[in-house]
Amino acid sequence: MTEPTSKTAEDIRRLRALNPQMRERDFARIHSISEGQLVAAEVGHTATRLKVDMSMLLHGLTGVGEVMALTRNESAVHEKIGVYEGVSVNAHASIVLGEQIDLRIFPSRWVHGYAIEKAMEDGTTKRSLQFFDRAGNAVHKVHARPATDVAAWTKLVSELRHDEQVDTLDVTAYVKAAPEAAPAPLSELRAGWEAMTDTHQFFGLIKKLNYPRLDALETVGEDLAWQLDHAAVEGMFRKVAGTDLPIMVFAGNEGCIQIHSGPIHKVSPMGPWLNVMDETFHLHLRIDHVVAAWAVRKPTKDGHVTSVELYDENRELIIQFFGKRHEGHGERDEWRAVVEQLPLFSTPNAA
Repeated sequence: MTEPTSKTAEDIRRLRALNPQMRERDFARIHSISEGQLVAAEVGHTATRLKVDMSMLLHGLTGVGEVMALTRNESAVHEKIGVYEGVSVNAHASIVLGEQIDLRIFPSRWVHGYAIEKAMEDGTTKRSLQFFDRAGNAVHKVHARPATDVAAWTKLVSELRHDEQVDTLDVTAYVKAAPEAAPAPLSELRAGWEAMTDTHQFFGLIKKLNYPRLDALETVGEDLAWQLDHAAVEGMFRKVAGTDLPIMVFAGNEGCIQIHSGPIHKVSPMGPWLNVMDETFHLHLRIDHVVAAWAVRKPTKDGHVTSVELYDENRELIIQFFGKRHEGHGERDEWRAVVEQLPLFSTPNAA
């Protein structure tokens, strides 16, 4: 269903001028528009509409030097500073496999693109590339940094420039598909789960057996998935922060998954946010959005691997944490111990 906004581009620009410091996502929600519509309204002013050509974009980004890659959902913002490298483009799934910037991209969700260029009060220019799905939700953003090659950046924007520079954006909501059939029996879920040889087989398994992800965790049995106490989230960060234990942090949306691999150091809670502010990795996690935390054990050919997964009120995955490991090697004992020592969920007994 197409949902054009009742606000004109001029209306949006006028409202934005009254609230210039508000975060884009918050502004869009308050004014009942999508973030994509907010950005589109600036075409001809601070924004340029782009073609979404994945090959041209990703290969072009390898030439611009250091940038900040940002991928988020409603509850987690994942930021990595580095260069785009190790690019592989495919119609169904593309990859950026760099030392710092590590992305799994699903191109069908990348529908609208814009380059934004804003003059700041201190005389600098703030530049970004922003991409949205058909509903106007942000799937990925690239922010220029002081070390970015501005000439290469400008050349890429020119090559991606769309022939039609319009300042409106009609959005089409995604409708969640109903289950095609009843979930398979527990015995089939357990058998398929225990037969896995790679964690990437998990999504195909639960799809084949008609299990939403969280339903599968709740059903399979506590030897393979067990619910954690809410305190486990901050507890996990306390246990790994400042150590040399490398972890993997997966966060994103239907169009892009962004991955951090390595130790974390500076963890700073602030209000409802739990923040990681390291040199090349920033994470902003809304702890108050976490409704369920789970530890999950999946078999691989190198032994089982253990993850911590956080879910929101819609039973959607917010973020995943793994211990970093190399293909052909088992999971680190230190990471497994961290997860297995986290506090378990318990229901208070009735008085």
